[in-house]
Amino acid sequence: MSSPTVTGRRASLALLVVLIASFMDLLDVTIVVVAAPDIARDLHATDAQLQWTIAAYTLALGSGLITGGRLGDDHGRRRVFLWSLTVFALASAACALAPTAGTLIAVRAVQGLAGGFMVPQVFGIIRSSFAAPATAFGAFGAVQGLASVAGPLLGGALVEADLWGLGWRTIFWINLPIAALALVLGARVLPESTAASRARLDVPGAVLSCAGVVLVLAPLVQGHDWGWPWWGWAVLAVGVLLLAVFPSYERAVTRRGGHPVLEPTLLTIRPFTAGLAAALLFFGGLASFFLVLSTYLQIGTGRTAWETGLVILPYAVGSIITSGAGVALAPKAGRALLVTGSLTLAASQALLWWLVSDGTTPGYWALATAMFVGGLGLGLTAPVLVNVVLAAVPAQHAGAAGGVLSTVNQLGGAVGVAVLGTVYFTTNELAKVMPWQVLVYVLAAAAMLALPRTATPQ
Repeated sequence: MSSPTVTGRRASLALLVVLIASFMDLLDVTIVVVAAPDIARDLHATDAQLQWTIAAYTLALGSGLITGGRLGDDHGRRRVFLWSLTVFALASAACALAPTAGTLIAVRAVQGLAGGFMVPQVFGIIRSSFAAPATAFGAFGAVQGLASVAGPLLGGALVEADLWGLGWRTIFWINLPIAALALVLGARVLPESTAASRARLDVPGAVLSCAGVVLVLAPLVQGHDWGWPWWGWAVLAVGVLLLAVFPSYERAVTRRGGHPVLEPTLLTIRPFTAGLAAALLFFGGLASFFLVLSTYLQIGTGRTAWETGLVILPYAVGSIITSGAGVALAPKAGRALLVTGSLTLAASQALLWWLVSDGTTPGYWALATAMFVGGLGLGLTAPVLVNVVLAAVPAQHAGAAGGVLSTVNQLGGAVGVAVLGTVYFTTNELAKVMPWQVLVYVLAAAAMLALPRTATPQ
């Protein structure tokens, strides 16, 4: 099926639709972190359930990315986008109405899966239907930066305002009018497009990988509540076994002429596997840090949700300052930027460790300084990591590699929340978590040394 190019006013409206969806997707990662302590108090959630509220979304999102991309290619990107957006909106309403923590976790997983199906269509629609995709991707990057700033502030403001007595539930209700606007406009202006050829979906491979990840994460998150029983370790072992078998299964799919979820030849490219390790560590540290920090600031120091958002704000400001320079310099010094950014993040975590090590409550400006330094490191790293890793991959595998890397980014977030979140909730001391945060970014920097020197073009 040919992909019609949209121009003029229709192109502007079509771009607005996909940017709204992207904004909503990232917002639902960052906005929940600030509201997490209020959710825990209202729903009487355990520490493990609080972790699952974050991890269920990111894990489901990552699980849906590759499958969602295939569905859009085969059945129409506009069609899959609109259906996914509808499910995302309905799941948001279910989150807002959730009577228990268990219900919230379940519908958060549905919401994340819908987001995982929706996000690949954004990229597919931009690539196939815009006359100037580079400009559209530039706008996409700007919206991502805006969402990272707006999430903590909006989450704090909504929780603090307690509109109509709804408290934290407004962070989910706000998705409905936004999604409704995108659905009405999208039905009118989005063009339909499909890939030139269809690839059969590797459903068993997707199920195998997801089952392995869930069985690994479950005992890590729930272990403290369970009392670390022997069968919890057995579940973990089964999960590790499934993940170990997964590459062999994918090689068998390839030998049969199928289309695997993970292209096996990618794992033979050393810089690419190093990039997967770096992404797992980097995004694992990032996701877990904000959950732990928000809990510490609100429960540990007595700050409000709004005050917590203000503490996190310098982090977003720092990332905005350096992200433009990072993207501009990546084609010449991509690897150096990544290593510098990751070590800068390690330094910011070390500074925060020092601030809380004596048990006193740091003031705003001390915390803001550490946050700002961390944001500077994030801006040098996050916008260019994918392009530097993909520089090691042959062009014919770039699409598959990008999908795998995006999935690992989300998986890293879920693993980080599970592991480092458990360290914090077991000790209830931020100072006990920060050495591990420093180590994560140092290890990520070490893995980045194996990446290509420069990035591929944007």
